[in-house]
Amino acid sequence: MHGFLQLEPVLETLKTYRINLKNLSPGTVYEFNYVLGDDFFESVGGSEVRQGHVNVSLSVIHASSAFELNFHIDGQVTVTCDRCLDDMEVSVETENRLIVTFGETYAEVSDEHVTVSEEEGFINVAWYMYEFIALAIPVKHVHESGGCNEMMASKLNELCVDEVEDDDDLFRKADETGDEAGSHSEPPVRGKGNKPADPRWEALRHLIGDN
Repeated sequence: MHGFLQLEPVLETLKTYRINLKNLSPGTVYEFNYVLGDDFFESVGGSEVRQGHVNVSLSVIHASSAFELNFHIDGQVTVTCDRCLDDMEVSVETENRLIVTFGETYAEVSDEHVTVSEEEGFINVAWYMYEFIALAIPVKHVHESGGCNEMMASKLNELCVDEVEDDDDLFRKADETGDEAGSHSEPPVRGKGNKPADPRWEALRHLIGDN
């Protein structure tokens, strides 16, 4: 739940998602339903998701001295394609649980347990919903075959080919230098543009040194 404290000023504009726990009777299940659109994601201001349409069903149970919050989240969000950098939609579906207890102030006891001020007696679930959605997004997200921006994909392919050619040139030149100067010659340690040499140079250097 990292980032919650920094979001507190923003939560004042998201009062729709504030639940007054003191008003919940013990042993009773309370249901809340939210539809999260672009306005929600823009208000939260997280870096992972800026747009989307997500449905959230939240059940809250007041059991003894704790509150159990169960989230069911289902919808689509807009993210950046890893390959062409254009926007793309991905589906998200997840179920998450949060245990809330009263304390002197807000604190994260564990990933699933937080305390909130007993004096205030409420919790704003906006940030929790956002974080659950962000965690449900696949680590790798790319368009299906043929769906990428052709111009961006072409530029990326060119860069990848150039990088491979640069590495091949460096190794070929190192081999030629080794043939002419003897087996104990060392390959260059810097790449084009004075960039750090490819990590493979280290292995190559050891091989030359062992001969």
